[in-house]
Amino acid sequence: MHPIQCKCGAIRGQLEGTGTHNRALCYCTDCRAFARFLGKAPDMLDKQGGTEIFQVAQSRLRFLQGEDRLAAIRLSDKGMVRWYASCCGTPIGNTMANPKISFIGLIHTCLDQAQMNEHFGTSVAVLNVDTALGNPKPKQRGLLGVVARFMWIIVTSRISGGYRRSPLFTASGLPRVVPKILPAEELTRLKSTE
Repeated sequence: MHPIQCKCGAIRGQLEGTGTHNRALCYCTDCRAFARFLGKAPDMLDKQGGTEIFQVAQSRLRFLQGEDRLAAIRLSDKGMVRWYASCCGTPIGNTMANPKISFIGLIHTCLDQAQMNEHFGTSVAVLNVDTALGNPKPKQRGLLGVVARFMWIIVTSRISGGYRRSPLFTASGLPRVVPKILPAEELTRLKSTE
């Protein structure tokens, strides 16, 4: 089990069991916009604007306390659902709005830093390098492996019915929290600070 916790400790949870996962460093502008929205860029981003993300099946996620403190945004009406702690602004993770695509990309800041290598391995894919800040850009690596493991997570969750055991979506398939959709001008502002 790997612990999950927001900075103030109001939200606590864990990843149960083992399974296929991805560990990736993402340099996309949306991840940076999320970090800036939360006011957590120094905690979430590396010097070139990358966020470390751990993709796992949502069915492995269990909240032990503070589920009522979950909040969510979408950067656009078609964007990912980005979950965070309303109490202290700690990012939790990213999901698709469709519960049948049942993965969560957990953000490194809610995980136990001392156990990450043991639980997720030391191999880190590097993605979306064209939008990394500064030069030289990081070198992309591991994309094919990430795609293959991602597809395995989704397919096995669908076949096993594990997607129905997500703590983030209701039985009717709606997010447990209604995500705020950012106005286009706010998203533009968050992305223009680079």
